[in-house]
Amino acid sequence: MNAQKKPNVIYIYADDLGYGELGVYGQQKIKTPFLDAMAKEGIRFTNHYTSAPVCAPARCMLMTGQHAGHSYIRGNYELGGFRDDKEGGQMPLPENTFTIAKLMKSVGYQSALVGKWGLGMNNTTGDPNLHGFDYYYGFLDQKQAHNLYPTHLWENGKWDTLRNTYQLVHEYQNKKVSIDSIDFEKFKGKDYAATKMMEKALAFIQKNQKRPFFLYLPLPLPHLSLQAPEDEIKAYQGKFPETIYTSSKGGYVPTKYPKATYAAMITYLDKQVGRIIETLKKYQIDENTLIMFSSDNGATFDVGGVDTEFFNSVAGLRGRKQDLYEGGIREPMIARWPGKIKAGQTTDHPSVQFDVMATLAELTGAKIPVKTDGISFLPTLLGKAQAKHPFIYFEFPEKSGQVAVRIENFKGIKSNMKKNAMAPWELFDLSKDPYEQNDIAQANPEMIKKMDEIAKKQHRPSHVKEWEFVDPKF
Repeated sequence: MNAQKKPNVIYIYADDLGYGELGVYGQQKIKTPFLDAMAKEGIRFTNHYTSAPVCAPARCMLMTGQHAGHSYIRGNYELGGFRDDKEGGQMPLPENTFTIAKLMKSVGYQSALVGKWGLGMNNTTGDPNLHGFDYYYGFLDQKQAHNLYPTHLWENGKWDTLRNTYQLVHEYQNKKVSIDSIDFEKFKGKDYAATKMMEKALAFIQKNQKRPFFLYLPLPLPHLSLQAPEDEIKAYQGKFPETIYTSSKGGYVPTKYPKATYAAMITYLDKQVGRIIETLKKYQIDENTLIMFSSDNGATFDVGGVDTEFFNSVAGLRGRKQDLYEGGIREPMIARWPGKIKAGQTTDHPSVQFDVMATLAELTGAKIPVKTDGISFLPTLLGKAQAKHPFIYFEFPEKSGQVAVRIENFKGIKSNMKKNAMAPWELFDLSKDPYEQNDIAQANPEMIKKMDEIAKKQHRPSHVKEWEFVDPKF
């Protein structure tokens, strides 16, 4: 494969976008024309999973190709605080971690991360420049990303000052304040984080249009706080019944139009996908670029002014972010590669984000020098015979301690394991019961036995005591 023929790869990662929040996945109230068109021009997955139901571990597993029983990072382990002078990020990736960026670098790609990282600050072992990225720009700390009008973003280890004044977005949390006393304007700024990120992403494409590039674009939308450019919000004002959100419950910034703002954030995210494709066409590299789009976890639980019931954000699935039920882990996944991926396809192939490393390795001929858990879904993209996972394993130490296993159409889940290490399995047949309402565990002892064996074998003890709930030794 010569340098000109290597396909560019762009992986766009939404933040807290629910399975049902795009038109092509059944959304009725929020407009997403560019992603809908991307699906019509490519392939849409209906059984695609994140590796974990919250930010940091999902991003770590995407980067490293390992599932939650093997991953170094398994939860949102927070360091520092919310204020600028307390910015500490999350638990950093350790030195010498093999990532998809290093994989792509090994076969001659220029690589960039533009967006939300969440795997360590620049003064730690988690610095993105140490993990295969030639260039990065965006949020390093997830807590900073709670404000989409921040004072700064980071560019290759340097603080990039934005035209926004510092605001503590959780200022009104747990405080009873009258609507008249709230200054709604003070939480608005001049530089919207996602807009700044797109400037850098498009500049990276322009700079590298004549050589193979890998762009990882984890945009921070539609994660709370509810903040969007004014013109985007105005397009939805008056279309939904609104109740002013004062931020006393759940924190985050107050807003007069919570539903319009949430819809605007998703539509704005969609427009950025359109800008990417338009740019590829402009430089005549559209047909040599594979674009994938997914989300790090399911829609947020209803805090911060979000109303996921109103928008049917998880398309009727059970659970939300932080849950291993389908609503917390099943994600939209769309791939487009003109001339290579046949247009207008839908696949029910069960796949997961820790498969991305294996997929990119097969695509580029790169070698993976470490043991990973993924199976390439490139054959599905190209319409060829596809190997299937014998099982997909999940574990999540936060909330209550949960484990889940999917074997073909059977999905088992254990919850509240921190209180009860011997918590019973629930079992669902997703082909008949996609909403996980009918527990058939008692009628299927052999399947439960098989899931017990998988959970025991796939769990490797963690280095963090709080994450050790599957087989604790204390």
